[in-house]
Amino acid sequence: MRPRFEQIYTQGTLTQTEIWVDRETGVHYLFHRNGSAAGVTPLLDQDGKPVIFEK
Repeated sequence: MRPRFEQIYTQGTLTQTEIWVDRETGVHYLFHRNGSAAGVTPLLDQDGKPVIFEK
């Protein structure tokens, strides 16, 4: 079985930024980690709607 989320971008080492795609919905998520703190949020376009991967 294939994982639901796929990492498509990563930058940094100690302070890390990643973009993940939900393979079921196509929604992109931004994940940011700085030391022991981290957060995740959906990426939004200029209209405030989620960025969706179109096949």
